[in-house]
Amino acid sequence: MRRITHWVNGTPKESDTDRWGPIFNPATGEIQAEIPFATPAEIEQVVASATTAAGSWGSSSISARTEVMFEFRHLVHTRKDELASAITAEHGKTHDDALGEISRGLENVEYACGIASHLKGGHTSQASRGIDVHSIRQPVGVVAGITPFNFPVMVPLWMTGNALACGNAMILKPSEKDPSASMILAELLKEAGLPDGVFSVLHGDAQVVGSLLEHPGIGAISFVGSTPIARSIYSRATAAGKRVQALGGAKNHMVVLPDADINVAADSAVSAAYGSAGERCMAVSVIVAVGEVADPLLEAIAQRLEALTIGPGNDPKTDMGPLITREHRDKVASYIAGAADEGATVVVDGHNLVVDGEAANGFFFGPSLVDNVKPGMRVYDEEIFGPVLSVVRVPTYADAAELVNSNPYGNGVAVFTRDGGAARKFSREVTCGMVGVNVPIPVPVATYSFGGWKDSLFGDAHMYGPAGIDFFTRTKVITTRWPDPATSSVDLGFPKTR
Repeated sequence: MRRITHWVNGTPKESDTDRWGPIFNPATGEIQAEIPFATPAEIEQVVASATTAAGSWGSSSISARTEVMFEFRHLVHTRKDELASAITAEHGKTHDDALGEISRGLENVEYACGIASHLKGGHTSQASRGIDVHSIRQPVGVVAGITPFNFPVMVPLWMTGNALACGNAMILKPSEKDPSASMILAELLKEAGLPDGVFSVLHGDAQVVGSLLEHPGIGAISFVGSTPIARSIYSRATAAGKRVQALGGAKNHMVVLPDADINVAADSAVSAAYGSAGERCMAVSVIVAVGEVADPLLEAIAQRLEALTIGPGNDPKTDMGPLITREHRDKVASYIAGAADEGATVVVDGHNLVVDGEAANGFFFGPSLVDNVKPGMRVYDEEIFGPVLSVVRVPTYADAAELVNSNPYGNGVAVFTRDGGAARKFSREVTCGMVGVNVPIPVPVATYSFGGWKDSLFGDAHMYGPAGIDFFTRTKVITTRWPDPATSSVDLGFPKTR
């Protein structure tokens, strides 16, 4: 049985732990590897290594850091197929979907390549008589990233590029369900010239995460995951005196107005709801059909579902792969099993899926479509994180906006319409952090930042882009005076600026 290693001080390190977890192949249901849950001693070793490396890396030149980022970007691009295969083998998403994830992750590395511009401070000459003031950005020191299973390359790259380019040492704790891609990233960073100890990969479970949250040697925690865990991590880590960015879950709505193009809306809904088997925090999980658009839209979506091919992610013919674990598959299935009892109409039932051959025991669940859904139903209220699309029918635009704004989540939302005025009004009034106009998954490009509102974000720190630079640096303001000795005197009053 293959055993995963940690990555410590620039090299793979076998674990001494007696606690191990399984890594499944979701397409077959078989255990393909084991992952170690780090011991307290291993955690201390990683933090010590990162602390030692952070000092010299943080004081290195910006040009040296930029050179590493450029080379890292090149290496990731060169080995993207290898990375995508690792994602497919452990997560289950299709190879093309995995390549798309890597491409979006690389945007953030490319943004970090411009670190010389991002770290510019400000300068004010003669702020007061004989006084100049300037500001600089300095790294936090040792930071930790805790990432989810659904994007084992993209989300680590959301954090890693900015964190390293800003001069920090980073400890990555990837999901214990699909960790191999993180180990490849570690190898590529070393090959790119990153000094040993600046980037570490430490594997583990909730117990290991708790140790990172409370370790005094770690100055910042970056997290993406579900809302309950994000809330807990934000509370625990801030109580330990750390800065924290904690992104939680979502219930993303797609509002379809009566004037929308039905075919465009249906294509977008299917792509956004069922891509990666719905295991995306920005997946569309609720269609809000306004007025008479519901029936033709529902028919168009159902027709498209009939044409989807469900199977192993490494099969080029596959449109949608399996879910990550058997337990998660069964939980997703329970929402469909109970939907009719709550008054909803199951139009397409994922239970009916049959996958043959070696994939017969894989963690598959078919795309599901549920109509006549209302708030208060479990299928609406909870984040399902699977291939389930609910349809809520409302009579007016005002009802649609109220439905979205009353939902406790506020990650992403989309509106489909030909009316520019309606789109602008919706974009300004909706209480979500990311809005798409005829764009079903409005994940911002890397020059902006990612983050929701309400129960989708804890604290106020968004991810990557300018917000990422702010998070991984501390601002220092330096006030300078070079006085003429002849004008110096004792003054016990409060310093004046006039």
